[in-house]
Amino acid sequence: MNSSTRTIALFTAMAAALVAVGVFQSWPLALAILNLCLISAIMSLGVNIQWGYAGLFNVGVMGFTALGGLAGVLISVPPVTEALQAGGFGIFIALVLISLTIAGAILIYKRLPAGKARNFSMIGVIVIGYFLTRYFFFPAVDAIEAVDSARTGYLGGLGLPIIFSWVVGGVFAAAVAWVVGKIALGLRSDYLAIATLGISEIIIAVLKNEDWMTRGVKNVSGLPRPVPYEIDLQQTLWFQDWASYLGMSPVDFSSVFVKLCYAGLFTVVLLILLWFSERALHSPWGRMMRAIRDNELSSAAMGKNIKGRHLQVFVLGSAVIGIAGAMLTTLDGQFTPASYQPLRFTFIVWVMVIVGGSGNNLGAILGGFLIWFVWVEAEPFGLWLMDVLSSGMAEDSDLRKHLLNSAAHMRLMTMGLILLLVLRFSPRGLIPEK
Repeated sequence: MNSSTRTIALFTAMAAALVAVGVFQSWPLALAILNLCLISAIMSLGVNIQWGYAGLFNVGVMGFTALGGLAGVLISVPPVTEALQAGGFGIFIALVLISLTIAGAILIYKRLPAGKARNFSMIGVIVIGYFLTRYFFFPAVDAIEAVDSARTGYLGGLGLPIIFSWVVGGVFAAAVAWVVGKIALGLRSDYLAIATLGISEIIIAVLKNEDWMTRGVKNVSGLPRPVPYEIDLQQTLWFQDWASYLGMSPVDFSSVFVKLCYAGLFTVVLLILLWFSERALHSPWGRMMRAIRDNELSSAAMGKNIKGRHLQVFVLGSAVIGIAGAMLTTLDGQFTPASYQPLRFTFIVWVMVIVGGSGNNLGAILGGFLIWFVWVEAEPFGLWLMDVLSSGMAEDSDLRKHLLNSAAHMRLMTMGLILLLVLRFSPRGLIPEK
């Protein structure tokens, strides 16, 4: 079987699996899985840009995903006028002071010669900037969080359509990736992994605790949608007629219709990113990145700026992950910082890339679909399997109860089994890099 036939067969099998869920379980569930698979595919594509193109081991995936989610809040939520009046000016002054402190420290570092004078000057600027920032920041935060803290207690956002946050989420992630990359990309790959994991934990800790910006663990819910609301559709005559023509109730059809709208939007974004990724991969730039990945010493001898190119691809991959994070928050309709678990979900995204085929964009997309589908369906399948295996036992059997209660753990076991089988029989992934 040649590579094109193999790719078509694998994606056809994936589509058949989603159709089977619709037929044997429900179509709303199948479409819900499809939407999450599309977002997972975009996230996997971002990691593949970093690892598959350049061999960068980024374990901070969830941090960049959370930044995309933050963009959804800051762009789409209407501003909280009372909170802005109470502490908005103080926050603005604090941000200006932070920017001036960083700029001052950088200017001193560049202008003064190395020595004690430069070191003491930088320390002085940082200390003065720190205390000045505290003076304005903490009273402003207390004032903001005191404004109807049960419902708001934060500044809100710009009140723009949430679809704009998809671009802004990519910009946020790219900006943070540039800072991280400038510091960490000179490190060895294992140190880079530790650094990105630490940065991810810091980002999520900040989002959990800065209530004035994100409401912290109280969450931001009810984010606006880029698609219609089910209740609005159910009350329109044309939609009722359409549902009647299809033999469905308006309630059921509205759920399917909304999920199809999301799927359409996500598919467009995925196809655009895939087109750009393929163009980049097969361009001279892409060939250069793979040459650097395969042999840094030879590439450096040819005059290539290794750290500069690594920084470039690290920023691009993180931007794609940020876009996926904004899309995920849009689909959920809420921003929940506590749900970003760096170790758990970063592992899943990496399994997507490895199983699909690192270095191959279509492989990364297939891995995103396959692994998320298995992650969602492993638990109900495990429950069914345990029920079948224990069907001959008494209803009050302790072993039967234990088997049924253990069905949820089928997810992790299934992930491990899939990873082992792929590494054994297709070590370069289901759709390997050419």
